[in-house]
Amino acid sequence: MTQLPDTVGIGFKRAHYEDLRSTPNQLGFIEVHAENYMGDGGPPHAQLSMLRDRYALSIHGVGLSIGGSGPLDRDHLARLKRLCDRYAPESFSEHLAWSSHGGAFLNDLLPLPYDDRTLSTVCDHIDQVQDKLGRRMLLENPSTYVTFQTSTLAETDFLRLIVARTGCGLLLDVNNVFVSCTNHRMDPRAYLAEFPLEAVGEIHLGGHDAEDLPSGPLLIDAHGSPVADPVWTLYAETMARGGPRPTLIEWDNDVPEFPVLLAEANRAAAILSEAGHALAS
Repeated sequence: MTQLPDTVGIGFKRAHYEDLRSTPNQLGFIEVHAENYMGDGGPPHAQLSMLRDRYALSIHGVGLSIGGSGPLDRDHLARLKRLCDRYAPESFSEHLAWSSHGGAFLNDLLPLPYDDRTLSTVCDHIDQVQDKLGRRMLLENPSTYVTFQTSTLAETDFLRLIVARTGCGLLLDVNNVFVSCTNHRMDPRAYLAEFPLEAVGEIHLGGHDAEDLPSGPLLIDAHGSPVADPVWTLYAETMARGGPRPTLIEWDNDVPEFPVLLAEANRAAAILSEAGHALAS
């Protein structure tokens, strides 16, 4: 199975279609949200088909509810398989979260307790997804705003056990690490030191919003602004330690003009290049 190149990509937005179509050599790959392409045709597929001829492709799911206590939605999974079969992406990923319950979809990525029961559920769901799709999936670490007293495992240990049991890979969202660790008054460097980098098949970088509360800062994973300087620093340190990985710039809200997004991608590409040169020397 092919993999994404160790280069930088962006999330595809229709406003950037002409830029991407006319200048195919500026980026290594594009990423799309699976749920936006589950229809059978129309302009979204026409554009994606054209771009697929020029770029490696990552498909990122937001609706499987991998951590949900109920069974996976078979119809949703079947639509996802058709999409992956149609475009043969180099990467497919989903979130360590739940978003549905009792037939209702909650349109959010909600946190989980990290315990043996949740571990069994998540692993069972990942096995089902990988068996259905016939491909290895990547699982993304979440941005969280609460923790559970019932958790018996650290998030990094939980992810490591998932990888060992299912053979899946991981999508490391560095902004999510910074958001969660800030919110829970933890050290993001200590978190990343325990993260199983050997399983990482893709990196995400995005912006966040900040609010000052009486208890301290609250960060929100908003995807509507440039990557923050502390996140760039964590990313550079992680690439220096683990080597280059395919890296996506996420900017889903208040989408900027293409040159602004490309500048973020170029900054990530410079960090990847430096990490690659350091490993080669």
